[in-house]
This record gives sequence, C-alpha cells and structure tokens, in this order.
Amino acid sequence: MTDIDDKTAAEAFRRLVSHLQMRADAQNVDLMGLAGFCRNCLADWVSEASDGALDRNAARQAIYGVPYADWKAGQPEATSAQLAKMDASLALNEELRRQGD
Repeated sequence: MTDIDDKTAAEAFRRLVSHLQMRADAQNVDLMGLAGFCRNCLADWVSEASDGALDRNAARQAIYGVPYADWKAGQPEATSAQLAKMDASLALNEELRRQGD
C-alpha cells in the first residue's frame, strides 16, 4: 500500500467530514450496511486518535457539525431491512478482522 503523507490525509479527512455533513440524507445505518462504518465510528476514531483532547461527544459534534442529539432527532427510524444489512456488514467486519490477526 502506498503511504499518504499527513497533509494529504488531513485534507482528504476534512473533505470526507464536510461531505458527510452535507449529506445528512445518508443515514448512518445505510453507511454501516454498505461500508461497515458510519459517522459515529469516525467520531470514535477521532476521539481515540486525539489522546484525550476530544471526548466522544466533542468528536461527534466535530464530525456532525451540530450536536449529535440535534442531528439524530432529524433522522428517521431505521427499517428492519436496514438493520439486517448493517448486522451483516458488522459480521463481515469481524470476519475480516479475524483474518487479519
């Protein structure tokens, strides 16, 4: 794999966050079902990478661009089909993790 320098990675990350903020219509459950990660995952990764500088709530606000509770309040309930797809995707994540060990 080709390494990406820090400046390039930071700019790509900022663009990803901006894109996810713009596309509030893309539900987290759908992102989980398709890609195996969502905005909450991204916020958790930011919090973990910050070495304590950002707690989970602060990281979520940075990713969502608004308080998480406000964003969540505007989202529809997930359907059973969305949840099933998400569960299958999470199982695949776990399988791929085990293969990497």
